[in-house]
Amino acid sequence: MRTELAPYAVSETNTRGRVVSEPRPKARGEFQRDRDRIVHSTAFRRLEYKTQVFVNHEGDLFRTRLTHSIEVAQIARSVARTLNLNDDLTEGIALAHDLGHTPFGHAGQDALNECMQDHGGFEHNLQSLRIVDRLEERYGAFDGLNLMFETREGILKHCSPARARGLGELGLRFLDNRRPSLEAQICNLADEIAYNNHDVDDGLRSGLITAEHLSAVSLFARHAREVAAEFPDLPERRRVHETIRSMIDAQVTDLLAESAHRIAALAPHSLDEVRAAPALIGFSAEMAGENRAMKTFLRDHLYQHYQVLRMTYKARRIICDLFAAFMADPRLLPEQYQTLGVVEGNARAVADYVAGMTDRYAIREYRRLFSVGEP
Repeated sequence: MRTELAPYAVSETNTRGRVVSEPRPKARGEFQRDRDRIVHSTAFRRLEYKTQVFVNHEGDLFRTRLTHSIEVAQIARSVARTLNLNDDLTEGIALAHDLGHTPFGHAGQDALNECMQDHGGFEHNLQSLRIVDRLEERYGAFDGLNLMFETREGILKHCSPARARGLGELGLRFLDNRRPSLEAQICNLADEIAYNNHDVDDGLRSGLITAEHLSAVSLFARHAREVAAEFPDLPERRRVHETIRSMIDAQVTDLLAESAHRIAALAPHSLDEVRAAPALIGFSAEMAGENRAMKTFLRDHLYQHYQVLRMTYKARRIICDLFAAFMADPRLLPEQYQTLGVVEGNARAVADYVAGMTDRYAIREYRRLFSVGEP
């Protein structure tokens, strides 16, 4: 049975509310409303066909940004509930944290950022915020989704001081060296747990890395040995699942223990005390070190694998060529983005259009513009 939220959790009594005032929802809380608006958004549905590591059409069982976001939300909500925090807010932040990602993962983001260097740059956290504040068009009374302040704050994980100055109250914490809510901090770590472990799973499934390669990484090796000892006759694929399940459990357990210890040591009585304190959600030093080793392994052996780099090369070319074509002649854009370009400038409108594409839609647009015979 759910107990009352901790006094330092975000609640409907200490929230900073919405930009546009709305009547209270009748059969759910304000943060449940946020979560539901995110799930029903166009940008959320597009995540089904956006790359995590492997381009969507390369295999039906690889993670996409959608499945990744759902997995982050599952981990984050469990942690928040255990720590007596606002799990509805936590779930909403987790589901929305990747809404602004480009097609083709980080390769697409890097390419679009290069294209936008003379026009303010491009960063997917800011794009996620732009989507929920401006680009979603579903409601008559406002643009965007009109989410609660704390949901928007949690979506904005990183922000440079220069950009923070243009965000008003939402950007102040980056200028004043303050932290977001504990719910937002949980999402940052749940994201790390999810993508590390599930990239291991997808990397093994693809054959680009092997369990033998991973035996050099202590986090994987320790849990693989334990699984092998408990289930010596288990087929390899099930051993991998059990190993990854065990790694996730160990990381979540460590995160809960270390975070509970930090919270108890500070003993905050309010959300403001949390914001003024150092980060309270985190891993122990030992687990943080093991996670860094895993990240290094994945960077060197999976993300830099030549087969992944080949798709990265193609992705950068697609993004850059699309951007150049639309900038050269904005009349090639769909009408709504031509209109947006008049208001906010062609570069930002082009970036919005390209960033919103799924992998397969970007490939299709590229063929339409550059391949003879394509409609």
